[in-house]
Amino acid sequence: MTHAYPNSHVFYRKLTRDHPLIVRGEGCYLFDDTGKRYFDGSGGAFVANIGHGVKEIGAAMAEQASKVAYLNGTAFTHQPVEELSNELAKSLPPGLEFCYFLSSGSEAVEAALKLARQYWVEAGQPGKHKIIALQPSYHGNTMLALSASAREHYKLMYREWLVDVIRIPAPYPYRCGCNGCEPDCLGCSGEALEDMILQQGPDTIAAFIAEPVGGSSTGASLPPAEYFREVREICDRHGVLFICDEVLTGAGRTGTFTAIEQYGVSPDIMTLGKGISGGYVPLSAVVTTRKVLDVIVKHSGDFLHAQTFSHHPVLCAAGLATLRYLDQHKLVERCARMGEQFHDKLSCLTNFPTVGDVRGRGLLAGVEFVADKATKAPIPRGQKYAERFTQTARDNGLIVWPNVGHADGTNGDLVMLAPPFIITEQQIDELVGLFEKTLRDL
Repeated sequence: MTHAYPNSHVFYRKLTRDHPLIVRGEGCYLFDDTGKRYFDGSGGAFVANIGHGVKEIGAAMAEQASKVAYLNGTAFTHQPVEELSNELAKSLPPGLEFCYFLSSGSEAVEAALKLARQYWVEAGQPGKHKIIALQPSYHGNTMLALSASAREHYKLMYREWLVDVIRIPAPYPYRCGCNGCEPDCLGCSGEALEDMILQQGPDTIAAFIAEPVGGSSTGASLPPAEYFREVREICDRHGVLFICDEVLTGAGRTGTFTAIEQYGVSPDIMTLGKGISGGYVPLSAVVTTRKVLDVIVKHSGDFLHAQTFSHHPVLCAAGLATLRYLDQHKLVERCARMGEQFHDKLSCLTNFPTVGDVRGRGLLAGVEFVADKATKAPIPRGQKYAERFTQTARDNGLIVWPNVGHADGTNGDLVMLAPPFIITEQQIDELVGLFEKTLRDL
């Protein structure tokens, strides 16, 4: 049997291809029902940070499920959510204290944006309703999160249902005329943000949302060192909430528990997901400050957002077990250490004529493909290079994550790598070797 539409009753995300049937995961590897082994070079969707097959996480889930599996979060609390909140708060930038748990990154971004709006309404400034986001960017697929995203091929079908979000250029040095070298460059500094706030009127802007290290939309692009310090100062100066989207980068992926802490600033609201449960359950979080919640406590007293499975006991038990596993095995520190070797060995990929740039931080890397290295001209979209690379890599036993459209909204091809933190030096060599083989095959 092929695992493809319409041979199965599964509504697959991809309806025009066969899906290998994975039966087991172990460490950095997945195994299908034919015995073929795949190197999970992207951690699935940037999720599998502690590796596959960690029995402690399943045991924690089973123990909690045997006690109580579900509670209504508006009526009760429970030990896993209390302990998970305490553990998480210890690892976050100063001021971020209060954790609201949901099931996906998109849900967390949706809730974070709604929280920002409610804050300003209850603070007596209902005119502050606009959101500023980056171009390119990606924040999720629920309607408000998709509105905040600059991923046009995802938005095309739903344009009439989305809200308008204001765009400023992302700090994307590889595709910026200054190459990230001019401190006063509009896109690579906070100048574009301040100009837009002043143009729109500070009394209309509720929040600015950004990833501290580029996700799939810019392929792990690193902003200039001072960028987020300037962002923080600008948001404070004009009364704008700064929402830091750490769904992809949080839980150690860039070598510190959060990526934003490397810039020495704290946001007003942070979203987390993916790695906080290592992929063992769907778990995300919105984290915020006493300043934000005190305003709501003094007025309505309720966050006007409902989700049936928020604060779910079994999901929280899995998240707590994952955080403790990360800490017990020093995996965030290991990510930083192995990340240096990872990027050193990936640098050889720039010797290939189609590789324009290799970048990232920790165990997160983006490899951008180009038609011409000198001009950085993207490969024409019609060639579907990222998709073909991803399929050929899978055939070779390597899983990568593709992205398209980042160069001009339509053209642009890259793939991303985000292996589990348990990766060894020998496995880095294996990953790079499989990547090189795929480049040669194409």
